[in-house]
Parts: sequence; C-alpha cells; structure tokens
Amino acid sequence: MTHKLFRGVAAVALLGSPIYFGAWNCPQIFAQAPAKSGIDDTWQGTLHVGKDLRLVLKISKAPDGSLKTSFYSIDQGGQAIPVKTTTFVDGELKLDVDDIGGTYDGKISPDNNTIPGEWKQGDKPLPLILVRATPESAWEIPEPPPKMKPMAKDADPSFEVATIKLTPPDFQGKGFGGPPGHFGTRGTTLNDLLMFAYNVHTRQIANGPDWLGTEKFDIEGKSDTPGAPTDTQERTMMKKLLVSRFGLKFHVEKREMSAYVLTVAKGGPSPKMTKSTVDPTDNSSFYFTKLGRLTIRNITMDDFSHWMQTVLDRPVIDRTSLPGHFDGKLNWTPDETQFAVFGAHITPTEEADAPPDLYKAIQEQLGLKLESMKVPVEVLVLDHVEKPSEN
Repeated sequence: MTHKLFRGVAAVALLGSPIYFGAWNCPQIFAQAPAKSGIDDTWQGTLHVGKDLRLVLKISKAPDGSLKTSFYSIDQGGQAIPVKTTTFVDGELKLDVDDIGGTYDGKISPDNNTIPGEWKQGDKPLPLILVRATPESAWEIPEPPPKMKPMAKDADPSFEVATIKLTPPDFQGKGFGGPPGHFGTRGTTLNDLLMFAYNVHTRQIANGPDWLGTEKFDIEGKSDTPGAPTDTQERTMMKKLLVSRFGLKFHVEKREMSAYVLTVAKGGPSPKMTKSTVDPTDNSSFYFTKLGRLTIRNITMDDFSHWMQTVLDRPVIDRTSLPGHFDGKLNWTPDETQFAVFGAHITPTEEADAPPDLYKAIQEQLGLKLESMKVPVEVLVLDHVEKPSEN
C-alpha cells in the first residue's frame, strides 16, 4: 500500500511512519563478547518509548576502509533504515541517519565491547549505549513481509470493515497509511479527510460545521478488494467512507483565490531531486523529521503539490509537467504562515546558520519554483455532513 505520511509537530512521528525515535534508554544488558578491536560488527541497544524497542546496527567495512551501517528497529517490523554516513576515527563512532534527521556520536570503551554515546534527533541529545553482540545474544532480524500484488487497475474498492474512534486528547501529530491490505488515519479532522480524499486545501472547503477542523478521529479500514490499492483507489475508499459514515453531500463551485503555483525553476530540476528507482507501485512517503525538514520518496509532483497544501496557507497547483516519481529532501526555516494544520505556532528565528525560507530552499534544493498568484480553483461547498455513525 502506498503510504502518505506527515510527521507530527511535537512528537515528530505518527501512525504508519517508517520509524520514530524518542527518548533513548539503553541499559547494558548483553553478555560480554570476546575482546575485539574493529568497529565492523553487530551492535545492539534498547530504545524505550513506552515499551522496549530493540535496535540493531550491522557495521561492515569495504576493501577501501570505508564503513557502511545497516540500521534496524526489529520490534517495528525490522525494515532497514538508511544511514547516510558512518565514520570511526580515534575510537569515536559517528552516524548520520539523514532519513529520520538523526545523528549518533559515541566513544568506544577500553574493552571495545560498548559504545556509550548520544543520539540526537531534534534539539535535545539523549544517551544511547551500544553493545557488541555475541552469537548467543544477537537478536534475529525479522524477514520483511512479502510484497502485496497491486490491486486490479479497474477495481472500485470500498472499506469492507472500518472503525472510527475519537483520537485520544494527548496524541500529537497526524497520519495516513497502514500495513498492506489496510488503510487508516490518526489524529485527523474532517477537514483533513476531505483534503486527502479530494486533493483540496482547507480554503477549498466551504460551508462546513464548527467541528470541521477541531474534532479528531482515528480510522482503521480494510479493503473489500484484494491487492495493494493505488493512491486513487485509496481516495476512492475514503470518499465512500465519508458518504456512508459522515453523511457527506456537497456540490462543486469554481472560485478565484490566492494559490501557490509550482513550476520548474530556470535550469531544470536539481540533481538533488532524483527519479525514483523503485517500482512506482511501491510505498511512497512525505514526512517530516522536524518542522521544515522534509523527505519525499517515490512521489509524483502532483502528489507533492497536494501534500504541500498541508504545510501552506493556501492551495498548491502543480504546473511542473514533470512525469514520473521522485526522491528528495527539502530543508527550510518555516514562517508563521506554515504548518497551521498541525496547530503549530512558528516563532521566527534569528540564527545566522538557519536554513533559507521555503521559497529559496525549494529552488536551490529541488530546482522548483513556488509563486503566489490568483487562479480559479474548485471549491467543495458542503450541503450536509454529520458526526460519524457508531462502529
């Protein structure tokens, strides 16, 4: 199933996201291995985020001496997390886990069997102790689940089973996604659900009730049709759910309003925005490791524009005409108009080394251009909607 992911404001994580690292608490609980001097080995530690999560690092050395790390959180499915760089100089291990905005810095102990250090994801460094694994203590990394075959292209799926519950009040963030054969949301308002189902911005939703953007729901659904749905098929299921459980009725009007238009900047797309090499039907993602630090994987420009609407204060119209799916990263300093859908309150920064604003960053880092202009857009005018029926 294709996953579309937001990273939440406070916790920087949400339902269905690849990995969330929070407070680290890694006691030294492993049997001591025979003395070794090399860093190339298997290392383990325990992550505590309400429950213990086991972490495995497999560090290997190439003939030229360069290091590569395979990084796993085996209690969260065991999928490998990309590590951008691994260095080990004068007993100091440094990892850059760029995909989740994390870094690790530790110093190996005199017995060469432990690495006390600090994990940093966000502004606060947290302790993390890695221990060299033995054959007896090494944790088994689970096999990845078999890839689900795509849903038939002409299928018109619905949710066979769907539960809707109010989101716990202490939950932070928003999410869309789920394991193969399932689809769900977390911390989502009716505004969010309409945005997802119809690819619109909140400004393109008119005549809604007072609770449209405040009451939050968690949805879990299972398709009535075998196979992994496309983005369009996921939206089809959500549209049907909105009708059957929220009693949605609306009509469409064309209205002129301020919007952002996304085009290709002079010189074309940046080399930093690369064509995806995976199957277009594989998982795609759009997620934040912190506000303004975005990773995209296997995503079309049309979907990139739609998901940027969750960040910005007005609709985003794709006029890039770029075909295919893309990978890339975008790092910028948000302003007070951004991330309102998350309930964020941005405080302007005066740091000299802060990343550029979004408009400069998107041009420098992705080779795209985002301009504000007035354009005609479609608006969903709600004729009827109600709070969802009981499960």
